Amino acid sequence: MFVLPAILESTRRGASTASAEVMPDLAMLRLLQLASPALPIGAFAYSQGLEQAAVLGWVSDERSAHDWIAGLLTEVVPRLDLPVFAELYGAWAASDFARVRALSQFLHACRESAELAAEDRHLGAALARVLQGLGVAHAEPWLADPDATFVTLFSLAAQHFQIPLHSAALGFLFTLLENQVAAATRLLPIGHIAAQRVISEVLAQLPAAVTRGLALPCSAAGFLAPALAAASALHETTYSRLFRS
Repeated sequence: MFVLPAILESTRRGASTASAEVMPDLAMLRLLQLASPALPIGAFAYSQGLEQAAVLGWVSDERSAHDWIAGLLTEVVPRLDLPVFAELYGAWAASDFARVRALSQFLHACRESAELAAEDRHLGAALARVLQGLGVAHAEPWLADPDATFVTLFSLAAQHFQIPLHSAALGFLFTLLENQVAAATRLLPIGHIAAQRVISEVLAQLPAAVTRGLALPCSAAGFLAPALAAASALHETTYSRLFRS
């Protein structure tokens, strides 16, 4: 059972007034660095099931791409990744490394296909390498750790660089949004302006999604997304593909 530590409760109370939050300039720049497509973690190689959804015809144009991506970022991720992200943020602050590991293992257990689990492990280890290079000491043990996840290492970065929880969660969702839209432009007959429309429309939904996700107790984290699970599982045996997930 995942119990919300007192340090996280106070952090979430601060998140409820995120609109009045003033993030220090350096913390904001660090968040931009973490959310940049230039971050060398190889996220461009993954589509999180979007490629198979395109192969099956579930996603075929700008509108269906918007619906798929918005569904992932406003309904799926806030119900699992964000509550765990918040709990990890508090665990890193408390130097509760056993708790960090348990939460990272929980995330792996919730990944619904081998590809999604492998993607999470790869991105987590890649971000650990980047953070180690930036002098984040707690990243080193995760370089080759099978329990590494992207959420685990992103939350470590947010805590280390003193990025407020609500802002860090927004940045985390933005990285997923950018990657999904970039994948869509390679898979579908949509241009760059259409892609920017998708980003713009989904962006407007992210603040509310973050607020919901951070308010959800970690003990209630979880979701049911049958289409995502099916697309990811089917992608494992697709003969010709651009992406690793």
